[in-house]
Amino acid sequence: MATVLTERHSQALWRDYLELTKPKVVVLMLITSLVGMFLAARAGVPWTILIFGNLGIAFCAGGAAAVNHVVDRRIDAVMARTHKRPLAEGRVSPAAALSFAMLLSVGGLAILLVFTNQLTAWLTLASLLGYAVLYTGFLKRATPQNIVIGGLAGAAPPLLGWVAVTGHISAEPLLLVLIIFAWTPPHFWALAIHRKEEYAKVDIPMLPVTHGEHYTKVHILLYTCVMFAVTLLPYTIHMSGLLYLVCAVGLGARFLHWAWVLYRDSKPHAAINTFKYSIWYLFSLFIALLVDHYLLLSL
Repeated sequence: MATVLTERHSQALWRDYLELTKPKVVVLMLITSLVGMFLAARAGVPWTILIFGNLGIAFCAGGAAAVNHVVDRRIDAVMARTHKRPLAEGRVSPAAALSFAMLLSVGGLAILLVFTNQLTAWLTLASLLGYAVLYTGFLKRATPQNIVIGGLAGAAPPLLGWVAVTGHISAEPLLLVLIIFAWTPPHFWALAIHRKEEYAKVDIPMLPVTHGEHYTKVHILLYTCVMFAVTLLPYTIHMSGLLYLVCAVGLGARFLHWAWVLYRDSKPHAAINTFKYSIWYLFSLFIALLVDHYLLLSL
């Protein structure tokens, strides 16, 4: 019996540390990183960069997420969405979580330095500090524009993937960053509307708390229009072809539909449904970029 209990505890502890890394968020980031890598390569991505480059990025992203858990542990304990997180329930101590974050971050940077290049490592470090220190430690509690300013750190993965392959920055990966940067506010503000009362309870100045739901819905609609326009730029600069254009227009039109539904408040649960669609939207858009890229190479 004692052995069974020990095994269960070890399994739960392993899952707790995995949860600290926000694995679902990291997976979406890695998809955009992978697309950045493959778009940068014409003859395929070297397997060392493909595996270890993404591993290093994942470790650093997971380390930044663990810091977020530590800083937000008190508000996480109050909010329904986060009250079961490992630190909020006391299953992992802040010291242990910070040690875990440091181990992941240092390990991730070391992997990037060894298997990719210095520029990728330093850009990843800047992204890590932007999210863990600037956004989580300051912006989140300082301004309702927190997610707009801090969103740049979360938009970096396709640039990191591109630079890991090429060793330099160019216009194309910056455009991919711009797409995610424009996508982040409507994505996150939809969730903020859905969780408005919880954010108000813990004094986090999210836009719907400080300026009201109508103001936020207007800005979601405006940012979605900006995002839609930005997603057409890869075709405009001949970075992608007709397949991507069709997908971008179709996916973007659906996003605009949800933003309009949310603005008009014409369907129940519009905020959370907009948020959920936004995740599938970004995933599908980047997959369309990748498929279109290899279709163009085959012609």
